[in-house]
Amino acid sequence: MYFHYYQFPPLHPYAANPYQGQYYGAHPYFTDDRNYFGYSYGFERQQSVRGQATWTEGGEVTKCGIPWSTNDYMTAAVGEDSPYQCGQMLRVKNLSDPDKEVTVMVVDETRGYPPNKINLHRNAFEALGANLDVGVLNVEITPVEESESDFDNGRWGDYLSVITQTAFPSYYVTNFRAVGKTPLNPHQTKETYNLLLQSPQEAKQVRGNVVYHTNTNQVIAFDIQEL
Repeated sequence: MYFHYYQFPPLHPYAANPYQGQYYGAHPYFTDDRNYFGYSYGFERQQSVRGQATWTEGGEVTKCGIPWSTNDYMTAAVGEDSPYQCGQMLRVKNLSDPDKEVTVMVVDETRGYPPNKINLHRNAFEALGANLDVGVLNVEITPVEESESDFDNGRWGDYLSVITQTAFPSYYVTNFRAVGKTPLNPHQTKETYNLLLQSPQEAKQVRGNVVYHTNTNQVIAFDIQEL
């Protein structure tokens, strides 16, 4: 399961964009289709649902009290009746290009949106490979379970993300996934992560390993390689 790093300053090309001031003013609102993809109000919170994503520039104030710049602008608003909660992480997949997915944090609410519709920050929308002129994108939304965010809350995924970002300056890291944790001996542990990178032209995947002292968390060794 992929989830986005958030402990480091934004490094991708859009990070310098300031808020535009007008709350949710960047896109028109589209007619909600509550029957889209067989949508049902009874879906479980951990179930993947298909729906739609729009985009926004964000705003200075959110109902969650969480800035849109959190999680490197990989953020979103959900409907007032949504089962998703403030601060929850959601994996959003572009149904027209399933290789494109991002993990966003819920930071706000959008009035009038059904539970299967999500309002992404423009950076997250573009990271899905969508043109902003499209306005609405068909997506699959999956809550990220807490168990999927193990490995010390992705600390070493964050670490490897910054290294990978430096090694691939024409790309930006959109997500990472913990794929293995191995005790090498009583004093050393190795963690392995797959990282998704995106440029305006293409996506690629990188695998990173970090070996650290189990008790002190001091880094002993690390490596990254393109898959």
